Amino acid sequence: MDERFQHDIPTWLRDYLFGGNADAARSVLEAIAGSLVMQLASSQFSPRLLRTFTADRYVQTTLALFLATFTYALTVLRTVRTGEDERSGFVPQMSVTVALLLTLASVLGLVLFLSHLAREIRVETMMSSVHSAADRTIQRLLPHMEDAPHRDLAAQAHPDAPHRPPNDALTLTACTSGFLTSVDEEALLNAAVAADAILLIDRHPGSSLITGTPMGAAWPRTRERFTPETRARLTEAAAKAVTTGPERTDHQDIAFSLRQLTDIAAKALSPGVNDPTTAVHALSHSSALLCELTQRHLGPRLLLDNDQQVRVVLQRPNLEELLDLAVTQPMRYGAAEPAVLARIAMLLRELAWTSPPAHQPPVHSALTRLRATIDAQDFHPTERLRLTELTRLIGQELARQQAHGPTL
Repeated sequence: MDERFQHDIPTWLRDYLFGGNADAARSVLEAIAGSLVMQLASSQFSPRLLRTFTADRYVQTTLALFLATFTYALTVLRTVRTGEDERSGFVPQMSVTVALLLTLASVLGLVLFLSHLAREIRVETMMSSVHSAADRTIQRLLPHMEDAPHRDLAAQAHPDAPHRPPNDALTLTACTSGFLTSVDEEALLNAAVAADAILLIDRHPGSSLITGTPMGAAWPRTRERFTPETRARLTEAAAKAVTTGPERTDHQDIAFSLRQLTDIAAKALSPGVNDPTTAVHALSHSSALLCELTQRHLGPRLLLDNDQQVRVVLQRPNLEELLDLAVTQPMRYGAAEPAVLARIAMLLRELAWTSPPAHQPPVHSALTRLRATIDAQDFHPTERLRLTELTRLIGQELARQQAHGPTL
């Protein structure tokens, strides 16, 4: 456009365009290109939380504007000619002016970005975002006990559900290393039906897989043995149905958000941060998620064929694993902080208040560990009395629930 229209620009418009010579144009463009370098770093949060931050559309848009301005400035810079060589001098006035306008837009974007950043990197905002993502994952993957279709209910309590493979089962191995991010249920079911087999995938999303190591097993539904071709097809189908990645995601990983919240609590309880209040807030979010999970079908997911026969068993975390993930590290790192132990006690009481009888054993086990942790600390008598009373209320609530059922 500069080459074609620079001689036809009206005088009134030319006054608004860049008016410097070639050296000035180069200086401006070099300043623009050199100044748009940004590095974002945060040592307060777990690396797993940076995924939540970088997925923010506002962050992506701002960085895109910076990169666009940077790239545009470099592109225009190479067209500026001083006239010292054989070609005549050339200053792209319109292009340099556009670069200046993009710079002003970038400065404005930076100001708005910093304001947005100040809100987004607050730990409360990060925990709320993690909690919201977890809610969406739970609603998408786990049927509610009351609202689940009859077929799903039958699948969860199927009398013929296998708990472990036979000794001579075909071992299914991972073909890539990384975190298990998703499982193609339809592909596994089709492969099992085609081979008249039962498949068990004993690694759930979020697990770490290593190439060539076992991730499950397959065996014939009848007493007949697999042919070599069937064994090869099953092994290949299982490997293709399991997707791995370099990091965990919340696509099918039920425990991922609890892992993030526990990371926040553990980081807050580290000697370098020493922020038990943040740990207490993280435990509150974990408690809300655990109470919601107790109302869902946890444990293995069973895929049935058209005859309602179990064909695929997919392992998923049970309440014991999820509760252990939520409280073990905060209990260990916050053992000397009464406020943290009190919040863990409240978490267990809230679980006892909302959980069905089948979920009592994990709560009992966590309560035993909590009591042992409290007994091992040198607390003031007033603090010890308060914590002991809280643990007593948990036991009382568990006993009441055993007699009358959970209160929702």
